Amino acid sequence: MLLLRTREELLAWRAGSPAGSPVAFVPTMGYLHEGHLALLRHGRALAGAGSLVLSIFVNPTQFGPKEDLARYPRDEAGDLAKAEACGVDVAFCPTDPAVLYPNGTHTWVEVEGLDRHLCGATRPGHFRGVCTVVAKLWGLVRPDYALFGEKDYQQLAILRRMHADLNLVGEVVGLPIVREADGLAMSSRNSNLDPRARQDALAISRYLQELRIRFTAGERTAAGLLQDPAAALAPGRVDYASLVDAEDLQPARVVTRPALVAIAAFFGGVRLIDNCVLHP
Repeated sequence: MLLLRTREELLAWRAGSPAGSPVAFVPTMGYLHEGHLALLRHGRALAGAGSLVLSIFVNPTQFGPKEDLARYPRDEAGDLAKAEACGVDVAFCPTDPAVLYPNGTHTWVEVEGLDRHLCGATRPGHFRGVCTVVAKLWGLVRPDYALFGEKDYQQLAILRRMHADLNLVGEVVGLPIVREADGLAMSSRNSNLDPRARQDALAISRYLQELRIRFTAGERTAAGLLQDPAAALAPGRVDYASLVDAEDLQPARVVTRPALVAIAAFFGGVRLIDNCVLHP
């Protein structure tokens, strides 16, 4: 596995890649878990005899001033060992933000509309930072396939729109949420949960399961499906619990087409997200 640190190294590698050889790309912020590894394994299959590229970069522009940039877990050595076991050919791991932001942050990529609700409502500027760094990485790697998890459903929808609007090469590939055995959606932030908060956080997956049961029984209204999320997710503190259209992410009162139920809640000071898609 080739470990690259600088923009120049990555550009040189890409320039030397065989023409027509597929490149699959998985951008991450590191602290890899089974959800990331599922993306890498699928990317390995898509690339075939071509190249699988992983990036590890904790992107500062997607964190707000009061968010957990300093607390975000890091384990580069462990990540690289997992990556190599998944067949990664190239790991791009810049340690200095100036590698991707050599002139500071004067140019931004922003997708309007899809970022107004859900995480965008409470994390202003977050998706601008995500889109900007992914666009930069896309230009360097020029992948045939870029893989993202559906746990970050809003992020995936926004990146799909950015990809289409900017006529970027390749395609965006989304993969289903990977969960722990007890139902908790896998996240790098789970490592910040103490044992009590980790147990309390299972309220999210229980809530979504109960909501699916109500939907299967015929409930289609947002009020009937969501009911009382504050009580259902206690002692967690709810950031949002919303029903939105699965494509444009606009709030929905009734499910008449595929809809997304999206949850964000704090447990022990750690913000977790989860979701499920309802198909009428």
